[in-house]
Amino acid sequence: MKYFSGLCLFLLLLISCKKEQDPKFSITKDRVGMIEKSTKINELNKIFEADSLINPSSLPGGKRTSNLIEVYEKGGKHLLSITPSADSIPGIANIRLHDGRYTTEGGISVLSTFKDIREKLSVKKVITSLNNVVVLIKDNDVYFTISKDELPAELRFNNTDIDVVQIPDGAKIKYMMVGWN
Repeated sequence: MKYFSGLCLFLLLLISCKKEQDPKFSITKDRVGMIEKSTKINELNKIFEADSLINPSSLPGGKRTSNLIEVYEKGGKHLLSITPSADSIPGIANIRLHDGRYTTEGGISVLSTFKDIREKLSVKKVITSLNNVVVLIKDNDVYFTISKDELPAELRFNNTDIDVVQIPDGAKIKYMMVGWN
């Protein structure tokens, strides 16, 4: 009986403990993982010293083919794509999240659906483009792109404005982004 009580107490404690989010993959108002809103591009090598950073490639003559900085885990998993700001000391303008381990405080990740977004975040605006809809969030720098392929057929092939209620709950996220500048 003594063992049974101890086991019950242990299980109760185990169940009541909330799983802490790994700070390396958490998204908050001013932070994405270990990157802060104030982080400068030249600090990324230190932040991701255990990972692989692929800097923009240049063509002969100094012309760049891309501004994106890609971040991969050593095992090859794509974590982030970072767009530098155009400041004299470049900071971070945008971050695209590729890895589903990056989650908001409400548990939203690139693996979430529109229903998750709608239930846990407050949608500010939906912007319609040719192939996608962009979902902006109130009081948050996180935004989402959903392919028009996820929408009902009558909404896919026209450029009319799409309302939040027209996006199906099961619509998958194409891109999850954080925009700081």
